[in-house]
This record gives sequence, C-alpha cells and structure tokens, in this order.
Amino acid sequence: MIKITRLNDKEIVLNCELIMMVEANPDTTITTTTGSKFIVKESVEDIISLTKEFKRDIYNI
Repeated sequence: MIKITRLNDKEIVLNCELIMMVEANPDTTITTTTGSKFIVKESVEDIISLTKEFKRDIYNI
C-alpha cells in the first residue's frame, strides 16, 4: 500500500499491486486493474519510488 495525495489534498492509501498504468497529463493519473482512476499530486517518478519502497519492505530486498 502506498500513501498518495489527491488534488483536493486528501490523502488516500492505494494498493500498488493494482496499478496498471501511471501517466502525466500534466497531472499524474493512476489507472488500476479494476478500472478506477486517481488524479494525484505526486509525480510519476514519485509513484514509481513509492511502489519500489513498498515492494522492498514486503519482499525484504
């Protein structure tokens, strides 16, 4: 799970295992495998870093 911030400054926690695509349009949009879309303040690079950090913690890499 990664903590991200929506454009209205509300923090949410997203299961990063469900992320299908992250794109900048210019706002960062996350599309999940369930079809949900989230527009967030974090950059694409931030989402990648948060996901890597989560996976390192889970898999002890």
